[in-house]
Amino acid sequence: MLDAFAGLAPIWRVAVAVLAVLVVASAAVLAVRRRVTPALASELVTRTASWWVMAAVFFGAILLHRWAALALLAFASFWALKEYLTLLPTRPADHRALAWAFLAVPIQYLWIGAGWYGMAIIFIPVYMFLLLPLRMVLAGDTHGFVASATQLQWGLMAFVFGLSHLGMLLVLPVAGPPGVDGRTLLLFLVITVELSDVLQFCWGKLLGRHRVIPSVSPNKTWEGLIGGVLSAAVIALTLRFLTPFSPAEAFGIALLACLAGFFGGAVMSAVKRDFGVKDFGYLIPGHGGMLDRLDSLCYAAPVFFHCVRYFFGAP
Repeated sequence: MLDAFAGLAPIWRVAVAVLAVLVVASAAVLAVRRRVTPALASELVTRTASWWVMAAVFFGAILLHRWAALALLAFASFWALKEYLTLLPTRPADHRALAWAFLAVPIQYLWIGAGWYGMAIIFIPVYMFLLLPLRMVLAGDTHGFVASATQLQWGLMAFVFGLSHLGMLLVLPVAGPPGVDGRTLLLFLVITVELSDVLQFCWGKLLGRHRVIPSVSPNKTWEGLIGGVLSAAVIALTLRFLTPFSPAEAFGIALLACLAGFFGGAVMSAVKRDFGVKDFGYLIPGHGGMLDRLDSLCYAAPVFFHCVRYFFGAP
């Protein structure tokens, strides 16, 4: 039991650090809520409470068991796909194909949990790509066929295949020091990318003047992007004990993941603008839907995973 606890020591260190940050954030919210408008005070309290719940669920699943963590990630992928598909103008002929798409989520994570990397990496890009349009053809309605097939496969690729790289990372054998494994790398990625999102917002509010893509996301500025990504990459150096990276490698890979996360957020902003919605859903109070929290990871997770697997995967 002592050996098992020692193996989880890096995760516990991060959990305690996150707990301390949440305590400080909660105290700060309580201190300022009487000095701001009631609406802003309510939003701050709600957002902070949601961060407590998300952190507890995330760390609880990782500390409990690999399958518990995979089940949590599968639920996140399933709900993200649901939020996206809810916005699509689907046809009656698509309903059976939609059921197949949802069924693909647990199957994808079963391949991952079983350690069948070869199947996990081709199941959605190849087999679901072939099967979904076939099921639509059998429904006998060709009107709007190309649009439906394209939108459904894109959703599977972005919100199931892309996010499932978090699960692949969780079970990835890593050539690193004792205590470093897929779970610690998952923590490194999620904390770094989510922190980058927050810091981009903060730097943008403080110094933002020049918009990156104003027609897609008016709030994203070059100052926020550069300041947030660089700040997150520097802070990621303090999390290097979770990884097999040298300081230069930790900084470079964190920088790459944060940039990929920015592009992921930009793409999802374009999706929301196309659908004319502010948020993907309402699952997480104060934050929007599941996709509003995971949009950056849809891009960052595949980039980070394949980089780590190629350079640091165990032989």
